[in-house]
Amino acid sequence: MNKFHLIISLLCFLMPVFQCHAETIGSAPADSTLYRFTPVYDSVIASYKRLAMQSSKARLFPYGKTDIGLPLQLFVISANGIFDPSRLHELGKCILMINNGIHPGEPDGINASILFAKELLARVDDNKDLKNVVVCIIPTLNIDGALNRGCCSRANQNGPPEYGFRGNAKNLDLNRDFMKCDASNTRSFIKMFRQWNPDVLLDTHVSDGADYSYTMTLISTQPDKLYPITGNYSKNILTPSLYKQMDRRKDAMCPYVNTEPWENPPDSGIIGFLDTPRFLTGYTSLFSTFSYISESHMLKPFANRVASTLNLMRSLLEECSLQHSDILEVRKASIQDNSNRKEYPVNFTLNTKVHDKLSFSGYTASFRKSDITGLPRLYYDHSKPYTKEIPFYNLYEPEKIIHAPLYYLIPQAWVTVFEKLSDNNVRMILVREDSVITAEVTYIDSFSTPAKPYEGHYVHSSVKIHRDTEQVLMRKGDYLVPVFQDANRLVVEALEPECTDSYFNWGFFDSILQEKEWFSPYVFEDLASKILAENPELHRRFQAKKTEDKEFASDSFAQLYFIYRNSPYFEPTLNRYPVSRVLIQGK
Repeated sequence: MNKFHLIISLLCFLMPVFQCHAETIGSAPADSTLYRFTPVYDSVIASYKRLAMQSSKARLFPYGKTDIGLPLQLFVISANGIFDPSRLHELGKCILMINNGIHPGEPDGINASILFAKELLARVDDNKDLKNVVVCIIPTLNIDGALNRGCCSRANQNGPPEYGFRGNAKNLDLNRDFMKCDASNTRSFIKMFRQWNPDVLLDTHVSDGADYSYTMTLISTQPDKLYPITGNYSKNILTPSLYKQMDRRKDAMCPYVNTEPWENPPDSGIIGFLDTPRFLTGYTSLFSTFSYISESHMLKPFANRVASTLNLMRSLLEECSLQHSDILEVRKASIQDNSNRKEYPVNFTLNTKVHDKLSFSGYTASFRKSDITGLPRLYYDHSKPYTKEIPFYNLYEPEKIIHAPLYYLIPQAWVTVFEKLSDNNVRMILVREDSVITAEVTYIDSFSTPAKPYEGHYVHSSVKIHRDTEQVLMRKGDYLVPVFQDANRLVVEALEPECTDSYFNWGFFDSILQEKEWFSPYVFEDLASKILAENPELHRRFQAKKTEDKEFASDSFAQLYFIYRNSPYFEPTLNRYPVSRVLIQGK
């Protein structure tokens, strides 16, 4: 620990503890420090190692490496002393996974999870909830960012005095990485997630945005994209029960305060957050895991935020126990339904014409003259609190329905693609011999690409395609990916180029978008005349374009390129998406 870290730590011990509910403060004197500052990463892991050594009902498991070179850790509390996830599922245990530190500058869950683990293990043998639920805690997902500590990267956050940084060792935001999997942290998490197959997941965060009275807000994975079985259960039963549990603990919670535009005050209406598969909960929900994000309020004192996050963990554990049979039954039915699904709604958009009414407690938003700019600035007047009904827009509808094939055929050249699928435990069939099959081939007609990169990629959007049925050479060493499997939603979202977080949109097929052959105009001129003479329809279209488009008529190269593009000499593989769709069962 350097001199600066030592000074900060001493100041933390001298600071008064923030006020919060008495029942949320740990009784052990050492626990009070967890309401004052967030410990360095080595201390976090040391706490879990001590707990694992002290109890046969807890273990700390190292998983694969992170980008900083350290193993990702998973702490498991199992009251029956069984730590085999397959066996626990066979015994009907509900698996609750809590992820912390995906953004280490938002450390409330890191602290709350240590308190939660101590609390559970102090009475592990007589805890009725732990008879039904196994608790899995990821101490810190972004270890890289946790080691990059500082005081000031979260300019709007009220403590703690020192914390980690959002970016990992590759400067990636891990909560945008779950489809593209650029980070070792993400790949290690996916290995862990697919092995433990949690029924319920909580990802802990601290919010940005407006000012209001609540310490805790909650994002529930969009029920509209969960399909009816899990969506209805989440929306109508599990999530409302969590709100009631928090009310019972006198820790009122509201949906995540997400406005459009961002600066709008909450009483203008809040919008349900759409967690596409790039986000952790958007990814985990592809596997029918009931997924939540806690967003404690950045402006509340750190101690209050930790206490409220701990209350949410208690509430979630209690509901997982009370509803464990129903959770398991609903999830089993959902997995079975999804594995046989032929149609997939994708690319959900908000219906702005429909909204619910939400009782919301906030502060009146006003404007006053800025001392800095001299222009109006927004502020929230705490002397004018209110509780009133506000609009809550939370109905999402699919832009498109994908009719899935039986298989996707991935040529072996695209190693990165099938490695990513393999990381996700996607079942693939190795092609053993060359053969010709009939398949649908996709061509990219148009797309949009931003001028600046996003999380290391120039992410495409607004993709338009057309498909042709063709004879396709399937070579020995290629892979067939069957759609009917437990990972089918991920397969479709990854391999259909129109999907928001498809591998195409993340740029893993960009080489197909560039021409490889060309022509010299002075040589092609004579050939172009012959092509037009032999193709009257092309000649008609060419003349019509010259007549209608003055710019085209004055550009000799554009005219030659038009002929070249519509001739047999133009390369047929340009914009030809290499993943084919196999619609019929081969012999």
